[in-house]
Amino acid sequence: MQRIIQKAKDFNELVMFEHSIFSLPFIFIAMIVAADGWFGFWLLLMGVLAAVSARNFAMGVNRYADIDIDAKNPRTASRPNVDGRLDKVSIFIFILVNAAIFVAVAYMINSLAFALSVPILVVLASYSYIKRFSSLAHVVLGVALGLAPIAGVVAVSAAIPLWSVLLSLGVIFWVAGFDLLYSLQDMKFDKDNELYSIPSRYGAEATLFISALFHALAVLFWLLFVWAAGLGLFAYVAAVGSAFVLYYEQLLVRKDFTKIDRAFFTVNGYLGIAFFILIIVDRIVT
Repeated sequence: MQRIIQKAKDFNELVMFEHSIFSLPFIFIAMIVAADGWFGFWLLLMGVLAAVSARNFAMGVNRYADIDIDAKNPRTASRPNVDGRLDKVSIFIFILVNAAIFVAVAYMINSLAFALSVPILVVLASYSYIKRFSSLAHVVLGVALGLAPIAGVVAVSAAIPLWSVLLSLGVIFWVAGFDLLYSLQDMKFDKDNELYSIPSRYGAEATLFISALFHALAVLFWLLFVWAAGLGLFAYVAAVGSAFVLYYEQLLVRKDFTKIDRAFFTVNGYLGIAFFILIIVDRIVT
């Protein structure tokens, strides 16, 4: 039993399960707006299973593909995929199991979700390889998480309305913007190992500018989402409030690069949760 518990802890560390907080709020935002309120316990369960299995799959592929890179980087050398706690076969099985769960959940939701399940997995897996030949990897990561709102509305209504695309675009630029900030930590490592991150190719100043631009676009698309979905005052507060949160995040990193972890995990986590809560309040009072 102790061995099983330890393996579970190792896999949790591998995929950093707690970081699901970035994708879960926006998938549920889309589901609430699509259902114009509560969407039911069945879809709640399916939404959680789909989001968690998709993220586990993506993180598993990333850790599997990056074993050689992570072993060279002092920041990642103690990860379970590098230090021997999890072997490649175990990680590969983990990837297959989560892919199967995601496809099975999509099948149980509706035919459109099932048809999109494999293409979504392909997009999720692509991030791990694109950074080896393109600086667009940050945007690809944004697309991977930005699929969550699309998946949420498909689960509820088996359609992809304009507002869900706008919400998704906001998530894409939000994620790409904070991934740029996070990648500043590995700027020298990426340059030395010929990895195609924007910081390693264009430097810190350009990275900070592009990140700020991406976050401005995120706020713009979220405002357009609120308008297109016909939401109320609290939804506009959520979109405008996100601008202040992202501005604080940008200031935090510019003052001190050692604050990147705080900006990445804490600030972005609060943003998603606050946005989600305000959308719930908006649907209750409107």
